[in-house]
Amino acid sequence: MNLLAAVGRVFLSFLEHTGRLSVFTAVALSHCLRPPIYHRLIGRQMLEIGYFSLPVVGLTAIFTGMVLALQSHTGFARFQAEGAVATVVVISMTRELGPVLAGLMVAGRIGAAMAAEIGTMQVTEQIDALATLSTNPYKYLVAPRLIAGILMVPCLVLIADIIGVFGGFLVGAYQLGYNPATYIHSTWEYLKPIDVLSGLVKASVFGFVISLMGCYNGYHSRGGAQGVGQATTNAVVSASILILTTNYVLTALFFNK
Repeated sequence: MNLLAAVGRVFLSFLEHTGRLSVFTAVALSHCLRPPIYHRLIGRQMLEIGYFSLPVVGLTAIFTGMVLALQSHTGFARFQAEGAVATVVVISMTRELGPVLAGLMVAGRIGAAMAAEIGTMQVTEQIDALATLSTNPYKYLVAPRLIAGILMVPCLVLIADIIGVFGGFLVGAYQLGYNPATYIHSTWEYLKPIDVLSGLVKASVFGFVISLMGCYNGYHSRGGAQGVGQATTNAVVSASILILTTNYVLTALFFNK
């Protein structure tokens, strides 16, 4: 009976958190679509999510493209198919590695920052002060971050795709001995719009997930500094898991034919 009680508690806790997250998501989305819109706050969050995340996303992308070119060349050399390296690099970066790795990097940087900032405001009762001053916390804190995340993560992913493909080109042309013109021609010949489009759609979903998890965990943090730390950890872990899960679902929708 003790085992059944423990399982029941876990299941009920899961339902409770799922319901609370669903309500939070619905309310936050409704405030994203209704005026007033705080354009200054959205611009600040776009700068924080997009511009200040460029270094870590760019470094991740270029070294991923370089390693991908090296590993692809090593594998394809066994089958005398070295000419497919450029195609593998560009398709892998645009479809999967660019969106997923950029999403995970942004989740670690931005998701944690959002949860820590909003969580600190929650435990110090600053959010209650906003409500007292007739400022809706969802409108002021959550909506700008959701809008900025949806808009800016695709921009980061597009830049990551370009940098990653360029990293593969550097390795292919100047280390592996490929002809630069032939490498570029192979890259353009086999790249299709759906490859880039699917990655950008994934990036928008990932941006929403990252912002939502950061805001949700920060908004519901309790217990002082320890609670803020726990909320930060939960935001990064939950966002990372959801990124990997939704990546599979979206890949199946786009390419499962």
